[in-house]
Amino acid sequence: MSVKNIIVANIENTPSKHESHEGYEYFKHLIVSKQPENQCTVALMEIPPQKSAYPYHFHAGITEVFYIIAGKGKIETPDGDKEIATGDVIVFPQGKEGAHRIFNPSESEMLVYLDCDTISTADVAYYPHSGKVGLIVDDQPNTFFDLTDHVDYYKGE
Repeated sequence: MSVKNIIVANIENTPSKHESHEGYEYFKHLIVSKQPENQCTVALMEIPPQKSAYPYHFHAGITEVFYIIAGKGKIETPDGDKEIATGDVIVFPQGKEGAHRIFNPSESEMLVYLDCDTISTADVAYYPHSGKVGLIVDDQPNTFFDLTDHVDYYKGE
């Protein structure tokens, strides 16, 4: 969705995208999508109990800001785990210093937060625990590579 007018959205009437894989699961209610004319993306995120939305990662090209709307959680960071709760604002800068994974430790309550991200035409996401890298480029499917597949700059040239 392109931002050309004022947007008023509510989690109750905004469709969500559901993703699930073993210890990961989320419901993403996209409010402002990644479009060239937008300066940020905005989503309402719901993480079920005992799940994380995404693996531990950081971005080379974007800054992320979360505002915790409901629930309690934990964030894995380069400086150790941090407790988060309703009302907290967390800013993840680009680069290794902003590495994070958010986890919902609850047995029964959703962790709900507002996720606002700056936009970059191309971004590189690093996943330190698994040793992979993701290329996120406008209008292209996200592509992930194992960092052990390193090749020489001139290979194949």
